[in-house]
Amino acid sequence: MSRHLADHRSQTTGGRLKHFLRLARKPREAWARPRGKAGNGRLVQFLRIERGRTV
Repeated sequence: MSRHLADHRSQTTGGRLKHFLRLARKPREAWARPRGKAGNGRLVQFLRIERGRTV
């Protein structure tokens, strides 16, 4: 039996590899989102959880 028509892949142009390498060559700051300062609300939530309050 021959392979199904969907199993015959055409030759790729390497587009996925090109885009991957383009991203890999960029500095990390170009694609990583910088983290903002932790606000007061975040500290309040952390302390609430540490004290055992869930609501």
